[in-house]
Amino acid sequence: MIDLKNAPYGIFLLRVTAGFTLLVHSLYLKVFVYTMSGTSSFFQSVGLPGFLAWVVLFVEVLTGVMLVLGFRTRYAALAATPVLLGATWAHAGNGWLFSNDGGGWEFPLFWTFVLIVIALTGGGTFSITSYSRATDRNLD
Repeated sequence: MIDLKNAPYGIFLLRVTAGFTLLVHSLYLKVFVYTMSGTSSFFQSVGLPGFLAWVVLFVEVLTGVMLVLGFRTRYAALAATPVLLGATWAHAGNGWLFSNDGGGWEFPLFWTFVLIVIALTGGGTFSITSYSRATDRNLD
């Protein structure tokens, strides 16, 4: 049975955590640790065009901010899902554990499902989109 009183707070926590994780992963890891040049090189090493690294960075930053703020939450989660599926694919050859050399596919797959859950449940409480409507139904 779902606790309807507390579920929106759990969804809120999941949404903010996912958004913050997307932001930190994209900005810190891709921009400051590996640099965008290194990130583009990685994309090329797995057979993807290097410019796609910039597209992925843009999607991760935009959807991360949207999730943290609770703005169009379902759309943000759905837009970020292909990025995480792509990361799962890119790391598939490295084995299951993300601690493996080159990073395995356990975390990208986990975060893919987190985004799917957010897309199914919406933004929870403290969501900008839900407060902008004159309804108690949280559709975003």
